[in-house]
Amino acid sequence: MGRNWYLLWSGSAISALGDGIFLAALPLLATTITQDPKLIAGVSFFGALPWLLAALPAGAAADRYDGRRLLIAALWVQCGLMGLLAAFHSAHIAFLYGMAFLIGTAENVPRAVGQPLIKATVENHLLERANGRLFASQAVALQFVGPPLGGLLFVMAVPAPFWVNALTFAIAALLVTRMRTERKAPTARPRVREGLRWLGQHKALRTITVVSATTNLCIAMTMATLVLFAQQRLGLSGAGFGAFLAALACGGVAGGLLAERLLARYRNAVTATVVLIPLLWLGIATVAHDLVTVAAFAVVSSFCTAVWGVATSSFRQRVVPTELLGRVSSAQTLITWGVQPVGALLGGLTADSFGLLAPWYVAVVLRTAVGLLSLKSLRTHFTLPTLLP
Repeated sequence: MGRNWYLLWSGSAISALGDGIFLAALPLLATTITQDPKLIAGVSFFGALPWLLAALPAGAAADRYDGRRLLIAALWVQCGLMGLLAAFHSAHIAFLYGMAFLIGTAENVPRAVGQPLIKATVENHLLERANGRLFASQAVALQFVGPPLGGLLFVMAVPAPFWVNALTFAIAALLVTRMRTERKAPTARPRVREGLRWLGQHKALRTITVVSATTNLCIAMTMATLVLFAQQRLGLSGAGFGAFLAALACGGVAGGLLAERLLARYRNAVTATVVLIPLLWLGIATVAHDLVTVAAFAVVSSFCTAVWGVATSSFRQRVVPTELLGRVSSAQTLITWGVQPVGALLGGLTADSFGLLAPWYVAVVLRTAVGLLSLKSLRTHFTLPTLLP
């Protein structure tokens, strides 16, 4: 698949490892400051807020400037921010909010330039394979290896996971520096809203965006207080919480590796995931009362999510013109990731008022309704002949 692809893939996996460490360490750090569900959910809120504010400008920058250089700069900025968080980890909860916001803002750039860089380094017929491997490696690093390592490092020394995270960003930046891509000269300043306009005119992408946004909103609701769910319902410690997050990655790894075959063999694979995901969440809320059962439902859910992600990413990379890909991808990010702060806020308020299971029930109802309303459109516009060349 080429030297540039493997360097991009390696850099993505290394930085995802740091993100996984951060995923476990940041809420654990918040619990050392407060046990208030609303304040803990605030960390997720401010971490997700930049997806709503910075996605469109990042997409415009990705279409205008050289993607490799932008990615390198963003990785070094994230490295510096993580070092700052490590140095001042014992500050007020407001400091955590600010750092979560800045780190989330910097993350918009890799997200925006990633889609054009993948398309530039991989042939069209290999997109499912490339995206599948990318999803699988990120699942291993972001969920399987990173969280338990983050929990373990946190137990050893509170700032340790953040220093290690800074190191992962530095290594990723050095790997991307070794890529040899054709240097892109700055183009005329693109219209930021053009990506939103193009997305709004494409029926299949509109449907995909609505389903993805609802899914992310619901996941944010449940994840906002997941650390309390794990501690109080499952009796997990800091290291145990990291291991629990790692168990969720198993499905994502399998889904990423098997997505290419499933999409080629089963015409309705994508629509099947839409139906299954809320049913699995319902199982977590109702019949799952121990770690093994909760993990089993969550693993299958993450498998379905990975298959959906590979299919939709490959579809977008094929149908969107190259000169618009950064802005259209960021327009989708604005919507699908921008709902996360709302979900985190709702999750914290719902859990505080009605208990830790309430966000799961709300997520099941909302995701089921949107999924059922979208099935007809997905069957018409998002089937095998549309996805594959």
